Amino acid sequence: MALGSVMHTFTVSLADVDRGVYEDLTLRLARHPSETDAYMMTRLLAYLLEYAEGIAFTDGLSQSDEPAVLVRDLTGRILTWIEVGAPDAERMHLGTRQSERTALYTHRDADKVLARWQGKRIHDVERVVVRSFEPGFIEAAAGLVERRNEATVSVSDHHLYLDLNGTNLASEILEHPTV
Repeated sequence: MALGSVMHTFTVSLADVDRGVYEDLTLRLARHPSETDAYMMTRLLAYLLEYAEGIAFTDGLSQSDEPAVLVRDLTGRILTWIEVGAPDAERMHLGTRQSERTALYTHRDADKVLARWQGKRIHDVERVVVRSFEPGFIEAAAGLVERRNEATVSVSDHHLYLDLNGTNLASEILEHPTV
């Protein structure tokens, strides 16, 4: 018998001062059996940090031609391709070719992820935004996840403040150059 996805609900109050985004959201995330808690938490934060009209979680792990998160306009055109984890150069090349903007949020060592891209073709690689968090932040946040979650996410001056189920965490949002 195959294992099914585990549903997690997040009630989130988002205040991204850096971008002027203020929203109250209820998000349902299906965690695939092969997806780690750290990956799911990074996927959630990528969604929140990129929040815009037309954003959606995709089937990601089950669809090899889609990233974890996409932003589309009303015509269906891809505006932002948002990867999570440690995608290979070929996948990033696909994203940069299909979207106006491409971002990667990683819970891995960003320098190692970028090193795997060296010498490989990625269209407009200099436009790819690569972000990560301070060591231990994602793991600590992932350890707090329950089936139903209450979260307050605040962003100010490239710092992320997360209150998840009554526990406060903070991290700088680290940005890594791709060239």
